[in-house]
Amino acid sequence: MSPTQRALAELKRDGWLAGVVEHWNPHARIRQDLFGIIDVLAVRGIQTLALQVTSGSNMAARMKKLTGSKAANRVIYAGWILEVWAYRKNARGRYVKRTGVIKYVSD
Repeated sequence: MSPTQRALAELKRDGWLAGVVEHWNPHARIRQDLFGIIDVLAVRGIQTLALQVTSGSNMAARMKKLTGSKAANRVIYAGWILEVWAYRKNARGRYVKRTGVIKYVSD
């Protein structure tokens, strides 16, 4: 199961309506995120959660990508919650999630 599939399953369990907003660009042969930063978008009540989902080993790179992004500031200013969810296997072979919350950074 991919990290994105794990995130979608967890969001569904917690009552979120979620969908993948990244897509495959066959011409460039890359995956493109919404606004260059969002893989999954979820809503619950009046909350909007935007996720960058990755493997445990890529969490630091994704946090750096988001904290340096003007798009990140714009979605946070709009009231969205912006997080990085990273999944890795622990010593017992079970997947665990680390969460990083992105805060507004002044320009």
